[in-house]
Amino acid sequence: MRKNILFGGQAGQGPNILTHILGEALVKQGYYVFYSRDYQSLIRGGHNFNVLTFSTEPVNSNDCCFDVIVAIDEKTKTIHSKDLKKNGIVLDGKHANMYFAGRLFKILGFDFKILEAELKILKKRYDENMEEAKKGYEDAKAHVELRKPTKKQAVFANGNQGTSMGAIKAGLDIYYAYPMTPATPVLGELAEKQIENNYLVLELENEISVVNAGIGSAITGAKAMVGTSGGGFDLMTESLSLAGMANVPLVMYLAQRPGPATGVATYTGQGDLNMARHSGHGEFPRILLAPGDPVESEELTSQAFYFSHKFKTPSIVITDKHLGESFYTFTDKPKITPSKKTTQFGRYNSYEVSEDGSSTEDPVLIKKNIDARLKKAVDIGKEAEKFVQYKVFGNKNSKNVIVSWGSPKGAILDAIKGLDVKFIQILYIEPFPKKVAEELKGKNVMIVENNSTGQLQSLIAEKTGIFIENKILRYDGRPFLCDELAKEIGGKLK
Repeated sequence: MRKNILFGGQAGQGPNILTHILGEALVKQGYYVFYSRDYQSLIRGGHNFNVLTFSTEPVNSNDCCFDVIVAIDEKTKTIHSKDLKKNGIVLDGKHANMYFAGRLFKILGFDFKILEAELKILKKRYDENMEEAKKGYEDAKAHVELRKPTKKQAVFANGNQGTSMGAIKAGLDIYYAYPMTPATPVLGELAEKQIENNYLVLELENEISVVNAGIGSAITGAKAMVGTSGGGFDLMTESLSLAGMANVPLVMYLAQRPGPATGVATYTGQGDLNMARHSGHGEFPRILLAPGDPVESEELTSQAFYFSHKFKTPSIVITDKHLGESFYTFTDKPKITPSKKTTQFGRYNSYEVSEDGSSTEDPVLIKKNIDARLKKAVDIGKEAEKFVQYKVFGNKNSKNVIVSWGSPKGAILDAIKGLDVKFIQILYIEPFPKKVAEELKGKNVMIVENNSTGQLQSLIAEKTGIFIENKILRYDGRPFLCDELAKEIGGKLK
């Protein structure tokens, strides 16, 4: 059983809270739930929609067609009716969003008390929401037959929440950011929890101020983290080099959206991998980690702090809008990597330096410093082998191999069910896991990425000498969908 519900309306009409209330309720009833958000760069008006998929089995992505469409405005019905399944249901009319909540809960066969409990948690406009929800519940007649799930302890969270909790549990002292979609929610998550967890969150005037303040805090011994999206990361790259030169343990959160320039600011993409790998002038080591779900977001953020402080070098956690803002159901408990503050207050310099931290132009010292940075990169690579650098899913003995990174993980996991495929998810971009080459040699390999050039494919060719010609790429600002991706993979296998 796999059901898809689309909630659509104008910005400000409340499709988000409607989606989340149902998602929370379904998870508490024992279902696995995944939902994603599609919204324009508007505060009011336009057309926004969310798609919620739920099942009695793990679900990590959406499908292209819907069992129910909740049309808070007329435009939703006009745009999406073509994707309604046969015998699907459309809920429309000029009603408040909680009226639709009542109708939907009745249609799905849930007791009204379940919705009432969610409205109590929401608190806002409780009496008004209850009145509207009761009207909707009373008006509903149709009923969708659902398979009953097994009750279990589960967490319902998005990638930004995972990143935030990973930083908190790693011992974050200070977080700097300037708002930029889709990194902004981490700023909000961390700001909300700063008092109870004894750290500081500061919004500064621009990204250059953010990264330099982060470096300043880090050299005084603080566990510092900064966050931004691609355009903001561009502005940070000179100071990224400074952190690499001066041995500063700074963690950077890079949340991708489509570029170049402003691109489509509220949509998703994976076009910043090369930038994260190569930005900053000169040669210096860095750590680049790519989670694919909220659990990995939490785990890899803690690992970013571990590597950054152990090796005094910048670490980057790279995600995207789809992972950051989509909600997943998971039962695994994240494994946090503890780390110590290792930075001592002293002299820091953007120049090559002598042993006392003074600037130098001595060729002997310059070479010595560069050799030390090269050795650090080797040491980071050895240390990384103690961690899970990539994961393998599906038929581990299959000759057909899919390789990907980041948020496409969810759609791939759902799409390969029943197929003779092995899926390799790369978690460590830098340092790159050497053993991946053994997994790919002599196999029918295909790459799946949310960009137009196959940036992971280029990385694999560079690191292993294996060139992957078979590519499934999506670059229209939207994430992969399970059923569409399954067809593409099936076609490649034939």
